Amino acid sequence: MDTTRNILSIAEAFSHLVVIMLTLGQGVHAMPVPTDVPMCTASEPAQYRLTFTGKWSRAAFPKQYPVYRPPAQWSNLIGLTHSSDYHMWQRNDFASNGVREFAEKGEAWTLMKEVEAAGERIQSVYGILSAPAVVGGTGQMSTVFEVFARHSYLSFVVRIVPSPDWFVGVDSVDLCDGDQWKDNVSLQLFPYDAGTDSGFTFSSPNYETIPQDKIIQITSSFPSHPANSFYYPRVKHLPPIAKVTLTKIKKTNQIISLPELPTETNELLTGNEIEEALINTPLDCEVSVWSPWGLCKGKCGDPGVQHRTRYILMHPANNGTPCPLLEGERKCIQDNCL
Repeated sequence: MDTTRNILSIAEAFSHLVVIMLTLGQGVHAMPVPTDVPMCTASEPAQYRLTFTGKWSRAAFPKQYPVYRPPAQWSNLIGLTHSSDYHMWQRNDFASNGVREFAEKGEAWTLMKEVEAAGERIQSVYGILSAPAVVGGTGQMSTVFEVFARHSYLSFVVRIVPSPDWFVGVDSVDLCDGDQWKDNVSLQLFPYDAGTDSGFTFSSPNYETIPQDKIIQITSSFPSHPANSFYYPRVKHLPPIAKVTLTKIKKTNQIISLPELPTETNELLTGNEIEEALINTPLDCEVSVWSPWGLCKGKCGDPGVQHRTRYILMHPANNGTPCPLLEGERKCIQDNCL
């Protein structure tokens, strides 16, 4: 019920923000663009496909890995395309109330109101984008968005669920390079602490941070508390917990048509015949790419074992090719021993 209410409130916030932006857009003057950043001079807008891939597997992050109430998963993605004079969030700066509520509860209403309340800076933000939540730590979500020369930057946040106030995201990634749009941008994502809740574990109860701390990146040794869910003192660096890929969509005038279904006559198939033909088509199993190899488990100096996993994107049907193995392992040598 809470998840449904959050999704509805996010949708309402998006709708309300669009109305506000359309209403204020004609009468509000944009803030001057800072002169100490490169200017984008692309003559045409560009469309991008954003693909978020979770890498939060039990093999990669075995400590206190959430398996129920709730299991490891990702919230909706909330993002903005904007100019260089706007920041949704920044590392080593204080989180706004909107970012705080999203990082702690997954609620986006206050975050959307902050954009509205920007008033004279409203034209710094061109548009908002979202992608559906991922039920699982290693799933995917994607969305398509548009950027212009004046608003060539992308920022977004995704809440780590469950967690006190932890999230992943990007701050002001510029998709423009002079007068050209970048074809592909791929970024590894690591966990951040919003600095508003002092819980150490994924399932910690609410424990407000007073006074509020700044947003920091969580590492294998910081916060340096043995109870922290990401505390791996024998590991030099945490593996990435997620990845985002931004791919420029190429413009084409080609019309994409569906393949013709076989028929013995020249008559058009009825709706029922098309449905029956599709239902009887064999569907092969499709699986994701392998997750990164997990931590090397074993005693220092002795051979250990690493594991990796992949998940099913589509189950086979109608005698399609069955699914391959979803778990793999290999021997390894501990190289992070102190």
